[in-house]
Amino acid sequence: MINYRNTILWHDVTEEQWNDWHWQFKNRIRDVDTLKKLIDLSHEEEKFLRECLSHFRMAITPYYACLINPEDKNCPVRRQCIPSPQEMEVSSFELADPLAEERDTKAPGIVHRYPDRVLFMITRKCAMYCRHCTRRRLAGDEDFSISSRDVDLALEYIKNHKEVRDVLLSGGDPLVLSENFLESIIKRLRAIPHVEIIRIGTRTPVVLPMRITDELLDMLRKYHPIWINTHFNHPNEITEAAAKACRKIVDAGIPLGNQTVLLKGVNDSAEVVKELCLKLVRNRIRPYYLYQCDLAQGINHFRTPVEKGLEIMSKLRGYISGFAVPTYVIDAPGGGGKIPVNVRYVEEINDHEVKMRNYKGEYYIYPNVRQ
Repeated sequence: MINYRNTILWHDVTEEQWNDWHWQFKNRIRDVDTLKKLIDLSHEEEKFLRECLSHFRMAITPYYACLINPEDKNCPVRRQCIPSPQEMEVSSFELADPLAEERDTKAPGIVHRYPDRVLFMITRKCAMYCRHCTRRRLAGDEDFSISSRDVDLALEYIKNHKEVRDVLLSGGDPLVLSENFLESIIKRLRAIPHVEIIRIGTRTPVVLPMRITDELLDMLRKYHPIWINTHFNHPNEITEAAAKACRKIVDAGIPLGNQTVLLKGVNDSAEVVKELCLKLVRNRIRPYYLYQCDLAQGINHFRTPVEKGLEIMSKLRGYISGFAVPTYVIDAPGGGGKIPVNVRYVEEINDHEVKMRNYKGEYYIYPNVRQ
């Protein structure tokens, strides 16, 4: 890993600056010339990077950049944050809007697909732009700012749809916004009687753990029940700083879940996913989903066969505690929603019995009593 004090970029940065999330956000690596001061790039790599960045934005927090192993071209952290020339290759089945979110947008920022919940996208900014991002058509538009009028229209939609009991704040990453702005939305959501749950989707505990401040948590705990889902993909991302941020979230009474994306060359092995899941639960983070990689454009180099996901799941169930096993899902292209993809344990059901096998492949019979 990279020691920031030994780099030309940050050798004179104070401890106070390094631990200030505003400084981290302001000093993100966003261009090739800055990146070259951190890691070695061949002439060909530099050329491809410049071409790629003419189409897709890059932003890497100094903190996350220091998790890169500079001697490993296949470092799982590097693969998630540094663009690849393969991003310029768009497969015929890939889609700009793979989950048909624009089709299901009912008000500014509001995607209403499931009966009792909505997605409320309040920003397009992130602390880091993940190379596998599903919303890469939107993420990185740092000039975008949701207007007061659009916030009003979005909240009015939620007020008028009493079936909505769960609102997920997303983007972009909501936690790159100020406490005051976040509270202005959360407070109004909490005032809607039928909104029971407010959730926040964020990767800041992974890429910008210093964002999880006491001020932020003091604000959020006023509006319980609040839930947070974050996005660790590899055990190397669970550093002491990240673990501390997660502990603070949980200690504030906020349940914390994790959504992992299955990524080729990052975590496409049972050993890595198992280590990740166990490390998550040690830090009181519930493994929630393991996602099959979506069909966003330019990320086919990250995609694994679905059989690989099933193979990984078959080596988790029964080998680690059930609460440490995520649900493997495919978010169906075209807006079909999340579909669980399960390892087959039931071989046959008839009028008399259920024939099934356990995690070891051993067969058992359960009487199928019909009254």
